[in-house]
Amino acid sequence: MNEVETYIQQFPDNVQEILQKIRKLINDNAPDADELFAYGMPAYKLNKKPLVYFAAFKNHIGFYATPSGHSEFQDELSKYKQGKGSVQFPLDKSIPYKLIERIVKFRVTENYEKSIKTTTKK
Repeated sequence: MNEVETYIQQFPDNVQEILQKIRKLINDNAPDADELFAYGMPAYKLNKKPLVYFAAFKNHIGFYATPSGHSEFQDELSKYKQGKGSVQFPLDKSIPYKLIERIVKFRVTENYEKSIKTTTKK
């Protein structure tokens, strides 16, 4: 069992189910991303650059898609509590999986574009 699986298993079943859905969603939409454990939470990197992170808390799921992932979807995320580069999805409301999926896809595209720019500059 890896660190991400161990992390997920420490939560109640209902929260584990949410975390597993988010994990699968990320893995399905960013199959080339590396899954690791950073800052005490599941983390994903693509082309050696951060992609997204997520974590469970007592009353919410924290989702971290760097500032660009949040600014791109600021209208849709505006109904949730936010910080710089983070959003909180309350556990007592339905988790917006489709929105998370769109954010992940955006970050994958953005990450690849940054990677191409870096490669062409060399």
